[in-house]
Amino acid sequence: MTRVLITGGAGFMGFHLARSLVQEGYQVDLVDNLARGVKDQELTELLSRPGVRFFPLDLREPGGTAALSLDYDYIYHLAAIVGVAHVLNRPFEVLRDNTLLLLAVLELARRQRRLQRFIFTSTSEVYAGTLRYFHLPVPTPETTPLAVTDLGEPRTSYMLSKIYGEALCRHAGVPVTIIRPHNVYGPRMGLSHVIPELLHKAVQTPEGGSLEVFSVDHRRTFCYISDGVELLRRLAEAPDAAGETLNLGSPGPEISIGELAAVILRVTGKNLRIIPLPATPGSPLRRCPDMTRTTALTGYQAQVSLEEGVRLTYEWYRDHVFSGRSPGAI
Repeated sequence: MTRVLITGGAGFMGFHLARSLVQEGYQVDLVDNLARGVKDQELTELLSRPGVRFFPLDLREPGGTAALSLDYDYIYHLAAIVGVAHVLNRPFEVLRDNTLLLLAVLELARRQRRLQRFIFTSTSEVYAGTLRYFHLPVPTPETTPLAVTDLGEPRTSYMLSKIYGEALCRHAGVPVTIIRPHNVYGPRMGLSHVIPELLHKAVQTPEGGSLEVFSVDHRRTFCYISDGVELLRRLAEAPDAAGETLNLGSPGPEISIGELAAVILRVTGKNLRIIPLPATPGSPLRRCPDMTRTTALTGYQAQVSLEEGVRLTYEWYRDHVFSGRSPGAI
């Protein structure tokens, strides 16, 4: 039986990945210290399935991986401090803890007896310095040279922890695939991402009121979680993806945050006036992945349209969060 370890298994992508693997008959171990992930009803139900185990471990601690197996076929390292609020307020912890987490899991990977692939989730933030100081092609290919933003800026801490992480993975002597996710969204991701945040604002605002939207002219593409998980799984098991660094996301449609807000209003059925606010500090003007190499390796392209994905996300949040039942992963 194929055995999989997912760090950050109680988080957004970790949970959805685990559920997908369990449905296919994989044996899955989840590790999470629940500092940000949530052991809600959905995770509890997943943990009741045969072949699923949960380890409430702090991988930063000495010996934090001692309870874990040495016979994993795949290790997905998703655990990290993420989110703009955390990064801006805790830059030292972001640099320290993201590095400690990765080092611990890489050492575990180096001891594995049958490891086929180590999957490291980096970030699209690694392109931020190139966008600011040089010419960044959009859609952005993985081969784009990377530049680092000012080291004194708190937001640099997250992208720097991931660039350093990519380098550690390349020199660790394990079969690795590095993934750079771009705006993956969906149910159970907390409220700090732009889509659930705008959904929450729209629901709370009385009919005929105003929806305040930051960075209205900034442009993004968005990838629904089911497509993100499918791409992630296919890349992990694609022989030719070993040793590669690859974008994960959707190449289109590239829309402005203002246009996204209009989609939010259509989906929620609210009649609100969009009020543009200034750009969020550090937010890039554009972010859109070139998915050519990922598509060639996986034979898969995102299937869920933006409007459908926002609708599915809204329905989940309406039933689970806006009703006060559960905040989901933060």
